[in-house]
Amino acid sequence: MTVRVAVIGSGAIARDHVSALARIPSVEVAYVFGSDLDRAASVAALAPGAKASTDLAKILADPSVHAVNVVGATPDHAPVTIAAGRAGKHVHVEKPAALTVADFDAMVEATEGGGASLMVGQTVRFQPSISSIGNSVAQGAIGDPRLIHLSWYTGHVWPGGWRGWQHDKDRSGGHPVHNGTHALDLVTWLIGRRPIRVFARSFPTFAAGMPVHDSFHLTVRFEDGSLALIELAYALPQSGKMVRRIVVSGTSGTLAHDTGDDPGLMTDTTNAPPSSIEDAMAHQMRHWIATLDGSATPIVENWQVRAALATAIAAQQSLDTGRAISIGEHR
Repeated sequence: MTVRVAVIGSGAIARDHVSALARIPSVEVAYVFGSDLDRAASVAALAPGAKASTDLAKILADPSVHAVNVVGATPDHAPVTIAAGRAGKHVHVEKPAALTVADFDAMVEATEGGGASLMVGQTVRFQPSISSIGNSVAQGAIGDPRLIHLSWYTGHVWPGGWRGWQHDKDRSGGHPVHNGTHALDLVTWLIGRRPIRVFARSFPTFAAGMPVHDSFHLTVRFEDGSLALIELAYALPQSGKMVRRIVVSGTSGTLAHDTGDDPGLMTDTTNAPPSSIEDAMAHQMRHWIATLDGSATPIVENWQVRAALATAIAAQQSLDTGRAISIGEHR
């Protein structure tokens, strides 16, 4: 069966999604939706036969469209996903899935409650190094995970590098929601328990002119007493660079990975991604399509997404108040 997919969004991330979907033999990208037709057309050109459109209602009413991939700005995720679910479409939505837990619950109800499906695009889980760690944890290689220490430095959050909505806490959710969701989903998935408390602090590392701090620390306590210590800095001088170290300690062993140990040339002038994260989007899109035809069990479970989102929202409240927040106290 050929799966016809509509991509809702025409920004940079939409280009990555369309390129990945176009590489899957069983997929046809039917439409690329955007508010600007020319920009949507430039993205649609990446997939043979894809049409550009500014008419979302027409796309959702097309019975030949089986699934919708929502990759626009975060404030649009909930309304578009809910409309797609009510139209009977399967939905894949970029992270962060929503700005509130209530919105995410409504998204799940509109899709899964009506017999469709909802998958949130937690791309980090599909990076080869993280996938390997996740498989090892699931197979019991370290016993019960008890402590995760994650240090993650990258370079793209600079004045002029984000659009205005990303700087606006009310529209992006704040930095812990907009970017911290990656790390919070990762530790929630690996620990396999619900977070119950978070403390956050932020600071400007190099990008002092940013209206949001470029770096922050999170301490997350889980229901079984396990702990995640997360250090995130989006302030490396070179755009596109990344250095990440992760240690997962359990009751009978430890797993670790450092992108600095990846093979290949790594200098200040090269911009190739570390091999340990390569092609994650392609893996993610192939997995999503496989869940639609029943040949794969979803890796991303919505209870985990919901828990990570609630923690991210609570982390922003922790930044605002200067105190630790119990998950559920957040607005």
